[in-house]
Amino acid sequence: MSIWELTVLALGLAMDAFAVSVCKGLSMEKTDLKKSCTVGIWFGGFQALMPVIGYFLGISFAEYITAVDHWIAFALLFIIGAKMLKEGIFSKEEKTDASLSFKTMLVLAVATSIDALAVGITFAFLKVNVWAAVALIGGITFITSAAGLKIGNVFGLKFKSKAEIAGGIVLIAIGLKILIEHLFF
Repeated sequence: MSIWELTVLALGLAMDAFAVSVCKGLSMEKTDLKKSCTVGIWFGGFQALMPVIGYFLGISFAEYITAVDHWIAFALLFIIGAKMLKEGIFSKEEKTDASLSFKTMLVLAVATSIDALAVGITFAFLKVNVWAAVALIGGITFITSAAGLKIGNVFGLKFKSKAEIAGGIVLIAIGLKILIEHLFF
C-alpha cells in the first residue's frame, strides 16, 4: 500500500472516533485544549494499538491462508465499511455524555477501534509497513478526534452521520481495490 492509500485508510478508520468525539463535544458546555488532547490520545492511542494486535494475530496464521488473503482483506474491509454506512444512514438520536472518565473513555476507545483490529489482520497479508501505517492511523485519529470534540461543541451533530458514511465508503473502496488488484493485476 502506498502512503496515500494508508492515509486514506487512516481517515476512514478515524471516522468512528470523530463521530463519537463530535457527540462528546456536543454534550460539553465548553471544550479546551486539555479535553481535546485527552479525547485525541484515547482514540488515537487505541486506533494505533489495535492494528498492531491484529497484525501479529494475522501473521501468526498467515501461512495457512495466503491463497485467500485478498478475499479476507476485502471481506473485513467491506463488513466494517458496510457497518459504518448503516450507522451513518440509519443513526438514531444518541444520548450524549460529557464524561471523560477512565471507564467511559476506555469503553469508547475500544468500541471505536475494533475495526482497526480487523484492518491490522489484513496488514499481515498485504505489503504494508505496519509501523508507518500505525503512526498514520494513530496520528490522524488523534487530530480528527481532537478536532471533532471542538466541532461538536460548536456545530452539533451535523457531521456525525456524514463522517460515518464517508468512512464506510472509503473502507469499502479500499477493500475493492485490494481485491481487484489481486485478481486482475
